[in-house]
Amino acid sequence: MLLDEVLTALSPRDGGVYADGTVGGAGHAAAILAASSPTGWLYGCDRDGLALEAAGERLKPYEGRHELRRGNFAELCGWVPAGACDGVLLDLGVSSPQLDVAERGFSFQQDGPLDMRMDQRQEMTAAELLNTWDAEDLASVFWRYGDERDSRRVARAIVHDREAVPFKRTRQLAELLERLLPKRGRAHPGTKVFQALRIAVNDEMGSLERGLAGVVGLLKPGGRLAVITFHSLEDRTVKHFGRSRTRDYDFDGPVDIPELRRPKVPELRWVSRKATCPGDLELAENPRSRSAQLRVFEKA
Repeated sequence: MLLDEVLTALSPRDGGVYADGTVGGAGHAAAILAASSPTGWLYGCDRDGLALEAAGERLKPYEGRHELRRGNFAELCGWVPAGACDGVLLDLGVSSPQLDVAERGFSFQQDGPLDMRMDQRQEMTAAELLNTWDAEDLASVFWRYGDERDSRRVARAIVHDREAVPFKRTRQLAELLERLLPKRGRAHPGTKVFQALRIAVNDEMGSLERGLAGVVGLLKPGGRLAVITFHSLEDRTVKHFGRSRTRDYDFDGPVDIPELRRPKVPELRWVSRKATCPGDLELAENPRSRSAQLRVFEKA
């Protein structure tokens, strides 16, 4: 997704060092290694063990030029050397293989177990969250991570229904949401709730905040950070991160009062303040790319 745009942003070169914190099937990673031949190096990680296996297969032509580890991109700074990278890529969200495999439980379009774990080593599943959290906490998840306007109504219905039959299957939840919520446009009524559940199960926003803070330290001066987001909450978080790291001043408290600003040296520069979106050709070939936005920063 946004492959040409990512390569333009990172400008891989021979001998460069790069990190892909969400390596997935290694589409971006393979392109970065190809563009940085013959001596470019790539660190890659992913929480999904199946994705990491697929990445290993795809990167076999570049054996000896990469290191892959299973884990969250928020942990990159724990094993990638500080100041080593000419470019870092974070491609957020859920992958097509995850959505298309019913047994992963990410999609309301196919029946499967209510799982939604990107890392299947973790204990918390979507079913456990739905069946154990109280109505107030569920409503908070649906509103905060899905912007679901009927969050309280949905939460109360889930708590009521689970007393008779615990939630175990994606179709079970989808049918409840279809009965409960009006259809808005072409989107399934459960789209926002499923998104919110996935984000909560995988602590995606916490990972994003920790990951952004950590990867800055991995970049060389002039190194670039490229982040692909897929929904407004991710994009707002990246923009807030960008504003705070590119400012030449700091302030205490929630309100920026000019008289109380403290000068500081910016850590990053915006490469472009405007997000890059997929072109018409990519949208035609891959409709799932329609919500993707690429933002790029450069280490000062």
